[in-house]
Amino acid sequence: MSTRLAERGYPGYRRADPLVVRWLVHGTLPLGWLTTKLGVSRQSARKVISGLVERHYAHVLTDESDSRRRNVELTPRGRDYASAVIEVLLALNREIATKVDPDQLEAALAVLGYVKDNLGP
Repeated sequence: MSTRLAERGYPGYRRADPLVVRWLVHGTLPLGWLTTKLGVSRQSARKVISGLVERHYAHVLTDESDSRRRNVELTPRGRDYASAVIEVLLALNREIATKVDPDQLEAALAVLGYVKDNLGP
């Protein structure tokens, strides 16, 4: 991911980026919502968002109806980054599918799905 995104002009890839930008590509979200969905502390969520802000992929806005609430929104460059992330993920998935036996891939996905659904926070 990191190398391929850097080749496209997006250096500094971080592991949380794909998850967060895929949520934000659909619109502005409250920081509290992102904290809950990530299953991390507010401080950790802020660190993830700060990384996007520092790279000019997102900005944090004060909610118009509640000045205590912070919302996160992708910048135009952030939307382009989200598209690049999705394209790279799809390409990597296609590559894996051509190099792994379909039954083994199905078994691996079943295990990962179980872990995600049952062993997470």
